[in-house]
Amino acid sequence: MPQPAYLTGDKAGIQEFLDKFDVFLFDCDGVLWSGDHLFPKVAETIEMLRSKGKRLVFVTNNSTKSRADYKKKFDKMGIPCEVDEVFCSSYSAAVYIARILKLPGPKNKVYVLGETGIEQELESEGVSYVGGTDPAFRRDMEPEDFTKIADGSALDPDVGIVLSGLDFHVNYLKLATGYAYLQRGAKFLATNTDSSLPTAHALFPGAGSVGAGLVKAIGHEALALGKPSQAMMDAIEGKFHFDRSRTCMVGDRLNTDIQFGIEGKLGGTLAVLTGVNKHEDFLGEGKKVVPMAYIDALGDLLG
Repeated sequence: MPQPAYLTGDKAGIQEFLDKFDVFLFDCDGVLWSGDHLFPKVAETIEMLRSKGKRLVFVTNNSTKSRADYKKKFDKMGIPCEVDEVFCSSYSAAVYIARILKLPGPKNKVYVLGETGIEQELESEGVSYVGGTDPAFRRDMEPEDFTKIADGSALDPDVGIVLSGLDFHVNYLKLATGYAYLQRGAKFLATNTDSSLPTAHALFPGAGSVGAGLVKAIGHEALALGKPSQAMMDAIEGKFHFDRSRTCMVGDRLNTDIQFGIEGKLGGTLAVLTGVNKHEDFLGEGKKVVPMAYIDALGDLLG
């Protein structure tokens, strides 16, 4: 397998690379920022790409925020961005549930293991849900909960889907409730299955870690609707109508961002080393997921 081109400091190589693409799909956490820290020259790089007529789509697996939430964060960071340029995994899941899965009522309600970003996007697609940020689930499991979950009296009979995402308040009650719905035949979906979340210059448990308890309990994986799922790629292409051969995926994680671009048969993939994976993860023989090119940081595209 050809080794990726190292573009940092290679002004001619950068220009040649950028000229190959009309559309850039950007991951956010680990590429543009880490938590509330914006990486150097990111805003200027985004402005440079726009000035060249490039179309930008921000594709993130972080389900804790809605597209509107991300718009606020982009504004705070000083990066011009429209709501419709953001495609987050919570939105991808809501679109899949509402427009593709389309379960017949009344058994089409969603049990949410996650934060408000999922709830906002489900509401935007007219999908009913329970769980999520409901304070009734943010407590310890009591002895009577076992009985009520077991006999079904604590469950909503209209729930037909369990949607697992990143939940900062995960507990045994939430997991037990989700497991009960799955045992009763609910479809098992996940906004994404990232093992870790890069933020505040460190790694923390991701959505995949939160949902692992349900996966272990029920004995099978959830259908993931974030990167590298091609269901997400198809949805993005359906919305933005781009030529895949003239599109590049930019990300920091090999098994989500870069794999997403490779499996989606995009024209190129660009790894950025400010997040999860480092160059030793894809350089050398026998590596399974290898980007077309890589840079130390996104700002290096300024040359």
